[in-house]
Amino acid sequence: MTAGYLATQYAPIFIFILIAFAMGAAPLALTMLVAPQKPDAEKLSAYECGFEAFEDARMQFDVRFYLVAILFVVFDVETAFMFPWAVVLDEIGLFGLVEMLLFLVILLVGYLYAWKKGALQWE
Repeated sequence: MTAGYLATQYAPIFIFILIAFAMGAAPLALTMLVAPQKPDAEKLSAYECGFEAFEDARMQFDVRFYLVAILFVVFDVETAFMFPWAVVLDEIGLFGLVEMLLFLVILLVGYLYAWKKGALQWE
């Protein structure tokens, strides 16, 4: 194999990489040129995380953030299980329906427990 042969074989891949890099770099460059680079106090304030940005990273978090994250993961996993189940429901029949209902009842009990304990309340 010669160098010319390899260059012609890999040229489309190289062009694709260049286009992908340009599509990623163009919005960043455009943002740097157009947007103001002076963030105000509101932009630097605490947003969703509940603590001030750019402080000590070893500070304590409120346990409610962890609780919300765990509840999100539980119900996200539930959704991840329900999509494949819905696809094969015709094949697994009544057994699959009963198993999913049992799974949903267990999750409902956990949800009601979290609700009763006030885990869903944000003061």
